[in-house]
Amino acid sequence: MANIKSAVKRIQVAERNRLRNKSYKSAVKTLTKSYLAALGEYASDPSDENKQAVDASMSAAFSKIDKAVKRGSLHKNAAARRKSRLAHARKKQEAAS
Repeated sequence: MANIKSAVKRIQVAERNRLRNKSYKSAVKTLTKSYLAALGEYASDPSDENKQAVDASMSAAFSKIDKAVKRGSLHKNAAARRKSRLAHARKKQEAAS
């Protein structure tokens, strides 16, 4: 443990930021998984209702990724890569149907 007051404060700030970043990243992962699950469901049963679910979950995932970038939890290139992979998965699935 640090003895210097500023070092103690930096440790506290780093821990606070780590927990905040962890929550944003966890939310991004959760929404990504729900999007991929909705995409799989749409692949097995391509109905309008499932397509709307895919659209809604994709929008939510993209929004959460963009918010994580805005907050500084995710680098913009990492966010672009994740969004690209999600869009590619959808395009690949639509081409298969």
